[in-house]
Order: sequence, then C-alpha cells, then structure tokens
Amino acid sequence: MNLDNKVAIVTGASRGIGTHIAKTLALAGAKVVVNYANDQAGADHVVAEIHAAGGEAIAVRADVSKTSEVKALFDATIAKFGKVDLM
Repeated sequence: MNLDNKVAIVTGASRGIGTHIAKTLALAGAKVVVNYANDQAGADHVVAEIHAAGGEAIAVRADVSKTSEVKALFDATIAKFGKVDLM
C-alpha cells in the first residue's frame, strides 16, 4: 500500500487500535493527524514514534462528538498539510 502525499486523520489515535492505524498509515507514506480527546501524552507519544520512523504527524485535540471541534480538527489539518484525503 502506497499512501505517499496522502493526509489521514485518525480519530482516537492516542491509544489502542487508533494508534496501530496511525502508525500503519504513516509507514505507508501518509501524513497523519493523531486525534485525541483526553490523552495528550499518548498522542504526543504516537507522533514521536511516527517521527522516529521517518514519518510526518501532528497531534490535534478534538472531541468528534462536537461539530465545532470537528471543524477545528479539519482546519488544523488543512493548515498544516493543505488537505484531507482519509478519515
């Protein structure tokens, strides 16, 4: 799977399955937005692991049950990477 130049938002990526998905997408070449609601330390750890493996990632806090925060999540993603390809 080649995801070079793709941008992915992974919700719940600070732990569990979300972490695995974020790392897998990054290994495939995607730039990854690690979304979290409460666990900033976990999200920062995932971002650090992606960077250590040569990938690009940022952590963005947003509660996806709130429309305004989803908008802010997309705005932050587009501000950093210019687009969203995968969610």
